[in-house]
Amino acid sequence: MSSFHLGPNQYGKAEVRLVTVTREGDTHHLKDLTVSTALRGALEDTHLTGDNSAVVATDTQKNTVFAFAKEAPVGEIEDFALRLGRHFVDGFDQITGARILIDEHGWERIHVNRHPHHHAFARGSGERRTTAVTVDGDRHWVVSGLTDLVVLKTTGSEFHGYPNDKYTTLPETTDRILATAVTARWRYQGTDIEWTKSFLEIRRLMLETFAETHSLSLQQTLYAMGAAVLAERHEVAEIRLSMPNKHHFLVDLSPFGLANDNEVFHAADRPYGLLEGSVVRDDAPDPGLAW
Repeated sequence: MSSFHLGPNQYGKAEVRLVTVTREGDTHHLKDLTVSTALRGALEDTHLTGDNSAVVATDTQKNTVFAFAKEAPVGEIEDFALRLGRHFVDGFDQITGARILIDEHGWERIHVNRHPHHHAFARGSGERRTTAVTVDGDRHWVVSGLTDLVVLKTTGSEFHGYPNDKYTTLPETTDRILATAVTARWRYQGTDIEWTKSFLEIRRLMLETFAETHSLSLQQTLYAMGAAVLAERHEVAEIRLSMPNKHHFLVDLSPFGLANDNEVFHAADRPYGLLEGSVVRDDAPDPGLAW
């Protein structure tokens, strides 16, 4: 006879779309978030027998997100996630852990006659600021980051010296376009942090390092970006990066009697190389349930 048992589990409301407008006279401030909640705890009965007496309904979780946004300003997404997670763990005896994920979508004020409009906005790029807050008992972890930060440099990148076998067709190059869409997540040490200041500085360090590093591989650039963050931002214990290689292939124009001196490229969207890695502080605390 086979033997088995219920393993780790969680449940929640995924991708609650929340938009808030804060009015300061004629000037309005916009927050556009996607919030996901997940709860853990003494939930065996609902799985094994269908007894829902311990289940905080996912609709209740959704309503809590909206109510919290009204009862107090959302503020920093990290603080909002901490408040939500602590509410579920402290408010229900059967809930021992909560994980709150938030993406913040960027909007920019429209300028009219070079002046920012009070209440009109344009959606920015696809880049999103993110946070993942985990609460377990009286402990908590904050992992923040960004996703879809698209960057490109037209030179300062090489790729050569790799093994060649009978399936290798990629030509070596000492001058290529390097482009990627950065997803970065970093684990904070503690919560007494100026979240926006930290985010902006980490983003700046990654961008400057991408621009200034003469790259022999995207892996080298990835590590350099992570190392720059840990060298300057001591509130960060580790950073994990995922960077697809957004390939730009030189077009062969010789059939048309034309030379192509790194001027005309075909931008291929797939397949693509995907590089992932982390940079970890030597004395970083144990990650626990952060990830």
